[in-house]
Amino acid sequence: MSLKIATVVIADDHPLLLKGLKDFLLENNIDVLESAVDGKDALAKIKNLVPQLAILDMEMPFLTGLEIAAECKKLKLPTKIILLTLHKELYLYHQAKELNLSGYILKEFALNDLSNAIDAVLRGEQFFSEKIFEDKEIVNQESEQTHLTPSEKKILRLIAEGCSTKEIAEKLFIAERTVDKHRSNMISKLKLEKKHNSLLLWAQKNREIID
Repeated sequence: MSLKIATVVIADDHPLLLKGLKDFLLENNIDVLESAVDGKDALAKIKNLVPQLAILDMEMPFLTGLEIAAECKKLKLPTKIILLTLHKELYLYHQAKELNLSGYILKEFALNDLSNAIDAVLRGEQFFSEKIFEDKEIVNQESEQTHLTPSEKKILRLIAEGCSTKEIAEKLFIAERTVDKHRSNMISKLKLEKKHNSLLLWAQKNREIID
C-alpha cells in the first residue's frame, strides 16, 4: 500500500532499529523531520516541530512512549502517535486506548503493519496490530465489561481489594443478599466458573477494566 507524504518524528533507543525505521519511512515518501534515542528528546522535538505523526518506542530512557502520549494529550498537540512495542499486556492496550493513541504496533510485526497503520492514521483512523488480540481475548473482555452496570463495577473493585460480602454490603449500604445477587449475575455475565474465588481472580486480573 502506498503511503501519503507526511511529516514524522521517530524515536527508539536502539540505533539499528531507529535506522531501519528511518530508512523504511524515507523509502515510502515519509518526511522524517527528526529522530531521537530517548523519550525526553523525542518529546522536545515533537513540541518544537509538531509533526503530523510521531512513531515512538514504548520503552525509552527518561520518558516512555505512553508518557509522551499523555503529555501530548495534555498539551493538546495535533500530532498523531503510533507506539512500537514488544508488549501485549492488556493494561498497556487499555492505557493506549484511554490516551486515544492512533496506533499500537507489535515490533515483531512492524514491517507488516506499519504502512497500513500510517495510511489508517492519516485517514483519521486508529490501527492496532491484530496479534495483540491473540490469547488475551481483549475484544471479548471489552464486550463483557460494557455490560456490567456501575453498581457491579463498584462491587468488583471492592472484591479486588479483598472485601467480603458483609464488608461490601456495609460499605455500599445494601443488603448482603443484594451483593450475592450481583455476584451471581456477574459470574453469569463474565462466563466464570461458579467457584468462591472466581470473581476475585477475575477482578484482580482486570483491574484496568473496572477502575
